[in-house]
Formats: sequence, structure tokens, C-alpha cells
Amino acid sequence: MFRRQFMQIVALTSVGALNPVESMAAGPHTTVIFQVKGFTCITCAVGLDTLLGKEKGIVSSRSTYPEGKVTVDFDPKECTEEAIREFIAEMGFSVVSSHPA
Repeated sequence: MFRRQFMQIVALTSVGALNPVESMAAGPHTTVIFQVKGFTCITCAVGLDTLLGKEKGIVSSRSTYPEGKVTVDFDPKECTEEAIREFIAEMGFSVVSSHPA
């Protein structure tokens, strides 16, 4: 059930999934690596990257399956590490730990 809902969200948001040019050209950014639990397949990792990429202040996201590592580059003026943690949790995954890259 959860996987179906997650896939529906990914499908609906994947149209135009490329980050806006202005976010890629943003000034200084912060990189943090999250250890995440809950990935059951590569689609979870790719889907989370797609959804994170649509969030304000996220410059890039790279998730790995089955390691469960999510590396996020973000603009600290637009977004916080805590907001990213909360977003990941809202998508149904658990952040076990995080550290600067």
C-alpha cells in the first residue's frame, strides 16, 4: 500500500523533474549525508531523489540502494538539515544518522 502511494507521488511529480537552473547556479551550499532505513528497492532511492530535487533550496540529491545513503547538497539560506530530515520521514523513510560530507 505505502509503496503504491509513494510511486504515485513520484509519477505525478516526475514531469519536469530537472532542478531549476537557478538552484544549480546558487551560491555556497552545504552537503550532508543521511543514513536512511526503509529503501526496499532502487525505485525508492530514485524516487526520493526526484522528490527532494523539487524541494526549495535542494541543489542535488544522490541516494544509494541498498546502502541507504542519501547525499544532499542544499542552500542553507533556503532550507535546513532538519527540514530535509522531516521531508524524508514524510516520504516514509527513517533517518538513522547524518553527518557533513
